[in-house]
Amino acid sequence: MLRLRGFSLLSLFILLVLFASAGFCSAQAGPASAQYQALQKRLATGWNTWDVNSMTTHVLLPEGLAIQFGLNHNTTEGGDDFLRGTFVGRGQVFPGAHAWDGSYTDLKVTWKGHELRVQSAHDGADLVLLVTPLAMEKKFSVPATAVFSVNFLWDRPRTAMKHADFIETHGDSGAVPVYCTCSGQGPNHGNIPVSGAYFAADVTQPVGVSTGKRRAVDEIAAILERQHQIYLQSIKSTSRTGPTLDAIETALGWDTIYEPSKGRVVSPVSRDWSVGWGGYVIFDWDTFFAATMASSGDRDLAYANAIETLRESTDEGFVPNYARAGGWKSSDRSEPPVGAITVLGLYNKFHERWLLEEAYPYLLRWNRWWLRHRDIQGYLTWGSDGKNQPENLDDTTRGTRVGAILESGLDNSPMYDDAVYDAQSHLLEYADVGLMSMYIADCDALAEIATALQKPDEASELKARGGRYREKLATMWSEEKGIFLNKDLHTGQLSTRLSPTNFYPLLAHAATAEQARTMLEKHLLNPAEFWGEWVIPSIAKNDPAFKDQNYWRGRIWGPMNYLVYLGLQKYDDAATRKEFARKSFNLFQKEWTEKGHVHENYNAIAGTGDDVTSSDRFYHWGALLGYVEYLEETQESSN
Repeated sequence: MLRLRGFSLLSLFILLVLFASAGFCSAQAGPASAQYQALQKRLATGWNTWDVNSMTTHVLLPEGLAIQFGLNHNTTEGGDDFLRGTFVGRGQVFPGAHAWDGSYTDLKVTWKGHELRVQSAHDGADLVLLVTPLAMEKKFSVPATAVFSVNFLWDRPRTAMKHADFIETHGDSGAVPVYCTCSGQGPNHGNIPVSGAYFAADVTQPVGVSTGKRRAVDEIAAILERQHQIYLQSIKSTSRTGPTLDAIETALGWDTIYEPSKGRVVSPVSRDWSVGWGGYVIFDWDTFFAATMASSGDRDLAYANAIETLRESTDEGFVPNYARAGGWKSSDRSEPPVGAITVLGLYNKFHERWLLEEAYPYLLRWNRWWLRHRDIQGYLTWGSDGKNQPENLDDTTRGTRVGAILESGLDNSPMYDDAVYDAQSHLLEYADVGLMSMYIADCDALAEIATALQKPDEASELKARGGRYREKLATMWSEEKGIFLNKDLHTGQLSTRLSPTNFYPLLAHAATAEQARTMLEKHLLNPAEFWGEWVIPSIAKNDPAFKDQNYWRGRIWGPMNYLVYLGLQKYDDAATRKEFARKSFNLFQKEWTEKGHVHENYNAIAGTGDDVTSSDRFYHWGALLGYVEYLEETQESSN
């Protein structure tokens, strides 16, 4: 028999089988199921704000036909400028409503003193747009010029031809004519810095654009009002959750894009982040939480966000911290394991077995990866495997202490200020209560999924693994402090620094009823640590780092509140859970109502997100603060 350096082909075959069964096989995405391909096809159909580069570009899929709104600032002496793209984070947009399917959108653009309202709506298969000046007083000697350029995105071989009074386009669905209510050619209309066919109109009155057939401004306005009323009906609630549903649908609506390199619809955290990362960036737990929130109104989008995050899994078998345009991923580190609880939550809501079948292989491989690569003496910790390939030389954090902390998702948390990184093992010598709790919850959820898929051996494996880590987590309980504490594995000492992750054993249902009561009374409801008008800070108030209010050093984060709330659901303290949800909602609602912002994080002292530039103003997971109130009211109405 042919031998290869001491191995027979039979031996090599057996070895490969063992590696595959242990989860060592490549985790690169294989062919998607027919159900998922059909789902993505449904999502990537029709008019919507699919283009990541501007919130005021409307695109027809699958053709890629785009109508791009721009604004030319005209002066009498120098200083002309052209606005090509609009974003919340660049101070140009106050976002209004955005229906899941793009059937109604509304926003305000503020730029160089100009204020305009830009609305869109569907009329059957057609799109209508209306640009309305909001400041009619004579601010400028020369009015701004609204520009609607018509072309095809993503290098698609289609045509757009300008005629005297309309633009003729041809794509996969045939001819789509585009019309404008523009009247005449203005003195500034011939020098617009765009290529291809376009309409231009001085913004002294409302200007409308429509596809399919010519429509007057009043016809367009009537279509907009009809679709606006439909949108308002969709977010109606019997009590307080209307603003939350509005914010979730609006934030995810504006943040959802079509990603052409892989032909998919997905909801990155914000347009600013995606443009800065070359076109898109999918962060692990961020996008799983987007899937959870999308389940409140768009099942297909919820599934897409969960599955696309899993399909970014690396050859090593883990879901990366980030996956970005150009095919680059964090080959050295993952992020918090919340995938299984996300997928199980979607299954429990929609009861579609194919979702489990699609997600389970990725989830199981990822679950086994933590065991193999992040375990020290039976504890779980964070790490950064700098030797993993491919190597991205631009990522200077891989294989470093900083990279290991980034795996936690809590980039500059003071919990890790004194943690030691072992360059040989690639691990942070720090047993993390939060990670162990999330992993136990992952094992439990994945075991339930395995049972639903009739995989009893793997369900037993997962239950046993979760049980082992649950026993290890129990040793991290401090009777003196009345809470589970992180452990410095370099010194053997328990850390008394407290963050919301110290409450995550509730999520894992790893605390006894008495332990849970002690944790809540002694710590969560303690005004000197976590309780107050705005809850809950990312480090305890009596920690020296709290006053920093810098990212994870004291600010309030939606994902932390959400995971603590899920933990509270597992214990019999309805009063605390209800008050926790109300306070979370109040923090979120303040800036959503006043400014239309959904912040990445919030100041725990002032209750605002606008106090710093490091808090993205339209980062969808900020809506988790309101989502917990939605869950609370849903639970109350079902009882």
